[in-house]
Amino acid sequence: MAKPLKVDEVWLERIAGLLDNMEFGSLHIVVHEGQIVQMERTERKRFENAPARHSGEAGSRRPDTRAAGRG
Repeated sequence: MAKPLKVDEVWLERIAGLLDNMEFGSLHIVVHEGQIVQMERTERKRFENAPARHSGEAGSRRPDTRAAGRG
């Protein structure tokens, strides 16, 4: 029979602290024998509207070389 999970005010504050200011991500809570034993926070940062590194090459990592050396 599974033991009931024990979550007191201290654990609620720890969980809330890990979730605070998280915009994109997850919180993984590991429970062993009815007690929280580990928490893992994975956070993602998303950058939209990032300026292009080179003018005219927005989103491209290398210049187009398909026609180079052909003639």
